[in-house]
Parts: sequence; structure tokens; C-alpha cells
Amino acid sequence: MLFPADSPFHPDNSDAYLRWRDEKLAGYPQRVEDLFVEFKDPLRLSEAEHAAALARVRKTNMAIYLTPRAGDPDKAIPRTIGQCFGLERLDHNFLADDDAITSITINPEGEHPAFIPYTNRAIKWHTDGYYTVGEEKVRAMVLHCVNNAAEGGENALLDHEVAYILLREHDPDMIRALMAPDVMTIPARLDEDGVARPEVTGPVFSLDKLGKLHMRYTARKRNIAWKADAASRAAVAQLERLLDGDSPYVFRAKLPDGAGLLCNNVLHDRAGFNDAPGRKRLLYRARYFERIAGS
Repeated sequence: MLFPADSPFHPDNSDAYLRWRDEKLAGYPQRVEDLFVEFKDPLRLSEAEHAAALARVRKTNMAIYLTPRAGDPDKAIPRTIGQCFGLERLDHNFLADDDAITSITINPEGEHPAFIPYTNRAIKWHTDGYYTVGEEKVRAMVLHCVNNAAEGGENALLDHEVAYILLREHDPDMIRALMAPDVMTIPARLDEDGVARPEVTGPVFSLDKLGKLHMRYTARKRNIAWKADAASRAAVAQLERLLDGDSPYVFRAKLPDGAGLLCNNVLHDRAGFNDAPGRKRLLYRARYFERIAGS
């Protein structure tokens, strides 16, 4: 068992779990609008703006910020917002821009069309960086909307700690199954030179050095291998039912132009979308190895 016995996330520590669960769910937001906070100048947050966003992140692991900078392609906006919340170490992931901040838009060039984020197709539920394990996990993210799509492109959002609660309340054995170090395998990614990224096997739920819960997950059906035992299959099936259901803890929003998601890598998806002449969807995605400071 990789979780310390005194952790509220250990499936045998009922007392600590119940205390943590009750505190977590007390006053939990009921509407996506409860996650909104306004940044009058995203390059110079006031103390009140910072505190308002951090309070939302502490409760839900996410906040949606609104700014007056609709249509502004300045990457300093997401970078500065990240820095204001202690996010510095960017993940230089595959197909990211040279500055490690990825432009998420329809891109017909090179290898981009083979990867769904660079098309207009829907993206299933996932956490970012689910193909990584070890210390360099994606723990936080800023998803900044320069321009949203003319039609579609909404996101659904679910706090991964709430997903843990809902699974544990259903059956603690499902948590045990998803903590297993061999429950989820992402096969190697190959290119013309051979292995571009090796096969990665690890748990769905794990803890970082501070004892904070981390989740790696994807609902994709191809290029993923789940442990074949009955307990793992049952846990994955229940998680899929949860994500596809109508849980009140799932928030749905289409980010306005100039707005963004600041989060500790919560579960999220993306609806399919359509661009229009003069209206091309562009979001910037910055992935970080740190959690949001103070959360």
C-alpha cells in the first residue's frame, strides 16, 4: 500500500477520511458561476483577486478567471497568472510551442492532425499528463482562452478529490484497485526513429510528497491497457459511469474570450466545436510540475 496509514486517502483510515470528506464537501459550490473570479488586469493581480481565486482552488482545486483581454494573444497573460500562484516549472510536452506553452487550435501542419487537441473533435475525460509517472507529474495547469469557438468547445470539469470521494463512498475496494501501481498502462509512442516515449505504467490515484492526492486518468479506449482483474475492471467502469452521469459536482462552462481555468489538474473534457470565418478557436495551455501554491 503506497499511501501512509495516517493519510485520509488510505482506504483503511475511515476516521481521517470522514473528517476530511466532511470538511471538503461543506459549502462546496453548487454552480459553475461560483468558480468565477474577475482579474481586472491579469498582469497585475490585486491581493483581493489573488485571495478570491485561491479560496476557490482550496475548495475545488480550480477557479475560472475572467479578464477584459478578449482576443489578446499575449502569452504573458497565462504565464504571469501561473507565476502569481507559484507555478514556474513548465512541462515541455510533445508539440508544445518553443516556450512550453501550447497553442491549442486546429493545426493541419506536421504531426498535429494525428492528435485530437489540434482538431475540432471532442476530447474524452482525462487529466493532463496521464502518460507520466514519478516526480515530474503534471500537477497544475492554466488553460487560457484567447478566442473560443463560434460553436461548441465547452468543457466539463470535475475536482479529482470529489471523484475520489464518490468512488470511495460507492466501494472502498475501488480505491484500492485504482491505487495499484500496475492498474493503468499507456503504451509507448513510436515515431520514425523508434520509441519517442516509452511505455508508462502506474496508478490512477497517488500522493505527492506533501500528501496531496494526484490523479492520472484518461477515458480513451485506444492506446491504453487496464489491469485485467475483476476489481480493476469494476473500478474503471464505475468511474466511467460517474463521469458520464449527471453528478451535481460536474461543472460545465464555455470559457469566454480572455478567461481561463486555473487548476490543480482536475478531470476535464472538451466538446467538439466549429470555427467560423474570422472566429478561430485558440487556447493556451501551460502545464506545471508544481501544485498551486497555498492550495
